Amino acid sequence: MNNDYELIDSGGGRKMERFGEVTLVRPAGQAAWHQALPETAWQDVSAGFDRADGNRWHNRHNLPDAWTVCIEGITFKLSSTDFGHLGVFPEQHVMWKWIRETVRERKEKTGEAISVLNLFAYSGGSTLAAAQGGAEVCHLDASKGMVEWARENAALNHLQDAPIRWIVDDAIGFLKREIKRGRRYDGIILDPPSFGRGKRGEVFKIQDQLPDLLDLCRDLLSDQPAFLLLSCHTPEYSPMILKNLLTQWLKDLNGNADCGEMLLTGKPGVMPLPSGAFARWISESNIQT
Repeated sequence: MNNDYELIDSGGGRKMERFGEVTLVRPAGQAAWHQALPETAWQDVSAGFDRADGNRWHNRHNLPDAWTVCIEGITFKLSSTDFGHLGVFPEQHVMWKWIRETVRERKEKTGEAISVLNLFAYSGGSTLAAAQGGAEVCHLDASKGMVEWARENAALNHLQDAPIRWIVDDAIGFLKREIKRGRRYDGIILDPPSFGRGKRGEVFKIQDQLPDLLDLCRDLLSDQPAFLLLSCHTPEYSPMILKNLLTQWLKDLNGNADCGEMLLTGKPGVMPLPSGAFARWISESNIQT
């Protein structure tokens, strides 16, 4: 993982992080332990965000309007948002490396570009990792602003001319239309939110709609699929739950599934901070021997 990001400390329901030259304190309910550093260190940061009295930034004026960082070989534009997000989820860095390597290996074996669908694609980390590996990518998010942000990130990574389709749409509606159009994908990436709204106000709740979403994704996989990667930040969904879902939904295909926690990490001695779960299925033809 490139050194533009590091977890400095965590504890007491908070995390202290560095994004380039910017240091921040933000909520982290999963940090149930005590912080390691003294409170003076936690006060000596660029800015902070909390939800104690509604979403609010402290010393937001200390932050640049926008800045860039490089994480796992991908450059991102960052900017503070009213919800405390910055435009990147660095716990996904292991996924980006895996996507890039899996796509590259498949292309080397077949000599053909792999087609990848990235759902709930946010600012494009997984999209750009797939493109760096040589994939043709369909990037979908319900937020027009986030899709534009992802396109800016593509340009920062010299991928503005890469074969990427940029789609603003509701995920389930789009998937149904893709099935009718007869389009298929060799790899699918999805990181569904706990709750979200589509561009026309469609409500998405992961507990209600994840089975339908996986049904549609299964129907969209090509005859020679390479992988399916599922991740989320919903506390009720552990890594094993996600693995069981993939194992059941893809039981008719030849492949293996594994799972784990996504972690924010720092220097040696800094306790990793769990920040979501993932499961990934990979076809036997893609498994290294």
